[in-house]
Amino acid sequence: MNFISNYILKNPPVLLGIIAMIGLLIQRKSFSETIKGAMSAAFGMVALTAGVNMLVGTISPINTAVQTQLGVQVTDGLSDVSFTAEYGGTVGLAMFLGLIIHLLIARFTPVKTIFLTGHMLWWFPFIFVAAGVESGLSGGILIAFGAILSACYWSFMPWIMRKYVWDATGDDSFLIGHPTGILSLISGFVAKRVGNKNKSTEDLKVPENLSFFREISITGALVMFAMNFIVGIIAPVLIPKDGNLIMFAIDAGLNFGAGLLIMLYGVRLLINQIIPAFQGIAEKVVPGAKPAFDVPILFNYRPNAVIIGFIVAMVTSTILVVIVNYFNVFGILIVPLVITSFFECGGAAVIGEGQGGLRGAIVGTAVASLVMVVLVGISAVIFGSTIQNWILIFGGNDLSLWGIIAKLLGSLFGGL
Repeated sequence: MNFISNYILKNPPVLLGIIAMIGLLIQRKSFSETIKGAMSAAFGMVALTAGVNMLVGTISPINTAVQTQLGVQVTDGLSDVSFTAEYGGTVGLAMFLGLIIHLLIARFTPVKTIFLTGHMLWWFPFIFVAAGVESGLSGGILIAFGAILSACYWSFMPWIMRKYVWDATGDDSFLIGHPTGILSLISGFVAKRVGNKNKSTEDLKVPENLSFFREISITGALVMFAMNFIVGIIAPVLIPKDGNLIMFAIDAGLNFGAGLLIMLYGVRLLINQIIPAFQGIAEKVVPGAKPAFDVPILFNYRPNAVIIGFIVAMVTSTILVVIVNYFNVFGILIVPLVITSFFECGGAAVIGEGQGGLRGAIVGTAVASLVMVVLVGISAVIFGSTIQNWILIFGGNDLSLWGIIAKLLGSLFGGL
């Protein structure tokens, strides 16, 4: 159990390589085709992960610098490291049991989702166990609590947002398994009512001399350069000792753009290999099942929407963060949600674009980013004695929403 949990389920390239291999074997593909398909799927996930890590590595210092400038300190007991040190075994057991329940739901109910976003197979049990601890749960009750809620999330959230995803991609062969869920649903709902599908983000008319803006990697690099330059002026701690602000911002922009290219290459390689292979598993083991992938899968379909959504989310949410901190709305200091603004709101912008074009992407993401700040504020208060500082950086999404729901449910069984 520990081997499967630590070395397969938490190792996305290996997990998806094995899934591809099983799918191809079920379809009785040749030995050569099986090896090629399995390795290519694993390579695709490695490339996707490397790209995402480059993006996070570029974004994270901005969060850290802002926190340091505002005097936010990570208190012992309020981070993922300290919480995992004490409850990591509980989270692992909840994940393993939750996966079994998740597969049973897919096999015996109309909800045909197989959740394949590896790191989220860990973070949702992590959130639910933390909510249980906040509610006074322990032992077997805590494990079962985390497992059942995890299985419900993995099964139902990708299924609920499936039509929005299919509208945005024109492809009904996969789902999205990522905490962007609630923000994407809000964006899609709003965009459908205020948007105009006839004017797409991908049809933006750019002057010939500025046509390079149509390349997501170049636009992303320029946006990240500007963001690092501005934050570097406001929070000089962002710049390494003896470093130069302009060169640091240039390097950050280049790394961000390269990360986008690597990530999108991995997305294309993964889709081309895992979808055909997964069909073999769906036909034999879970008939009609659809794989739920990480949100960067969406970025390849409407790349302009991703950058637009990122900018809209950062501007809108940062203004609201300043307001709620000024009036001390939550009783704690909220920091700008850079990571959530890019990944979750980037996905929400793609969904909004699919429902309402350019206007839908902008308005839908703006509304979603307001909800993002409210969610992170409430959830940070709820997780005040466990993972508060972690949720302040990575929350404002399904992790926050389902964490709030879990805390309310856990309170019904507290002390058992």
